[in-house]
Amino acid sequence: MTLAEQVASLRRTLHRFITRRLSKRTRRPFQHLLALKYIALQEARTQASLAERLMVDAPAASRLVDRLEDDGLVKRCAGVDRRCVRLEVTPASQEHLEVLSEAAHWVESEASRHLSVPELNELKRLLEKVQTGMGQSLEDPCASDSEPLAKEA
Repeated sequence: MTLAEQVASLRRTLHRFITRRLSKRTRRPFQHLLALKYIALQEARTQASLAERLMVDAPAASRLVDRLEDDGLVKRCAGVDRRCVRLEVTPASQEHLEVLSEAAHWVESEASRHLSVPELNELKRLLEKVQTGMGQSLEDPCASDSEPLAKEA
């Protein structure tokens, strides 16, 4: 199995694992909780950045923010200009953020059942290293496109 396949498989497993845990504490979808987290941490200050972070299209992000706003969990605030609004969580979102945080800690404790503390720390370090490196490659268009995908015979 390739690295990409292993990471994708692990992502699906983790998603199912955390969704199952969350379903015991909230009816809010995992993606809504992630959106609240990204907004709260200011990793997504606009709908466009939220769409990018969640890997959804702009209309889907807009509908998600509409729902969160209707539920009183997010508010749209004036941005730097009239074309852009800034997203902020409301105090009502805190309960949902705590549920997500607890579930994330639980997943980590479950992973520690299969890995020692040094192994878990090494896994985190290596994943961060790959993510950082590949992220930098994406920012530098010449960095990762130099090698062909397949060698010609």
